[in-house]
Amino acid sequence: MRLYFLGIFLCFLSPFVSTAQAIDNTLSFRNINSDHYFRINYENDFFTGTDRDYTQGIYLEWVNSSFRHFPLMKLLWKPKNSIIKYGLALENDGYTPNHIDHTEIQFGDRPYAGVILLKTFLTAINENRHERITTLLSTGLIGPWAGDEDMQKDIHHWIHYTQPLGWNNQIKNDIALNYQVNYEREFLRLKDCFSLSFYGSARIGSLSTKASLGTTAMIGNFNSSFSFNKNISKKKFQFYVYDFPAVSAIGYDATLQGGLFDRSSVYTIPNKDINRITFVNRWGIVLIFKRLYVEYYQSGPTQEFSTSVYHKSGGLQIGFGF
Repeated sequence: MRLYFLGIFLCFLSPFVSTAQAIDNTLSFRNINSDHYFRINYENDFFTGTDRDYTQGIYLEWVNSSFRHFPLMKLLWKPKNSIIKYGLALENDGYTPNHIDHTEIQFGDRPYAGVILLKTFLTAINENRHERITTLLSTGLIGPWAGDEDMQKDIHHWIHYTQPLGWNNQIKNDIALNYQVNYEREFLRLKDCFSLSFYGSARIGSLSTKASLGTTAMIGNFNSSFSFNKNISKKKFQFYVYDFPAVSAIGYDATLQGGLFDRSSVYTIPNKDINRITFVNRWGIVLIFKRLYVEYYQSGPTQEFSTSVYHKSGGLQIGFGF
């Protein structure tokens, strides 16, 4: 029962701390009970009435068993005695400082940065051990070639909002290459209404290097994310809220410090100003009707560097299973 009350307590942390950045749809609270589906994710701090720091994320995801033959899948760890889901995703993330109507460098604030990634991933579900292990390989670019300057300017033109003027100071073009392993294990479940699980993650590469530990609490009416039936979901309608707090140890973040190979960016955050320990949390509401998935969530990190300010974003996600 102590674990039960711990899960309830974690759910009440969300008004005080939350997380964004690096969209990850492989986690248990975003499970779709199918090995063949398409999902669209859009994050924007406009949902929370701001326009700074992590300002926008777009994520297009396709899970299909035929992707087991995709060449980059051979580089991923494939645990034995597990049911495997294979997927590909295209992700684009944009970052801006607090005042986007200034052309000059805003020292002490976040640099402009754009990232575009192809993500190759697989999720291995071990029903007997109540475990999920996901391996991801991200390949892409950080810098002007990611296209975030034109994208943000077009969106702001469409909605008649302030035009961003400082993208000429953004992080220079560089290679974005990352390898990541996520581990989740459910250690408490009360029928189909409550779940509490452990989360651990390690990421290394030229874009981001960090390690994270956290928990996921889910309350509602839902199928288990730690079992898999690809033929039909047990419940036609599912509803739940989740809370996902985590602490991270940060080694490197190219969106703040610039690329590893091109060190010519006109403005980056000095190494000494990076906060090496951050606490983050994400909370959300999920509705699933058969294999239609709809989620609204909010998130935002604690200070990533010494002169940053608290910031949060929101997102809407829609998925279709087949």
